[in-house]
Amino acid sequence: MKQFTIRVYGIFIKNGSILLSDEVHKGKSFTKFPGGGLEWGEGSIETVQREVREELQVEVENIQHFYTTDFFVASSFNSSKQVISVYYTAELKNEVSSSLLSNRPEKNLPEKGEWFKWVPLANLLEGDLTFPIDQHVLKLIKSTLK
Repeated sequence: MKQFTIRVYGIFIKNGSILLSDEVHKGKSFTKFPGGGLEWGEGSIETVQREVREELQVEVENIQHFYTTDFFVASSFNSSKQVISVYYTAELKNEVSSSLLSNRPEKNLPEKGEWFKWVPLANLLEGDLTFPIDQHVLKLIKSTLK
């Protein structure tokens, strides 16, 4: 049965750097924007607020819609699911704890884990992000900053 999954992400830019998430899920490693899945009963803004609160332990403000997927994307984890992604620009109310900002282990990756990093936007290449939709969004971000 074909299904949809809705993912919601935050775009946080500070001092010329953008916040990214390095994650390991089911033994697969990937780099993406912070965020995750919309849960039953939530709106997309509530999802980005909850995800950031859960993952980064901070609140967000000045949330503005940036982009919603406008082309077909199959899930990397389940080919019978179509991914709809919603991206918001926002600001973090507080600094992200340094304990959450670290490099992911390069060896002996755990089954599951998440780490965050600030990356200079000028140095970030599309190929540094794992998923095609994030790569597309990075192009849009860079084009709006010109």
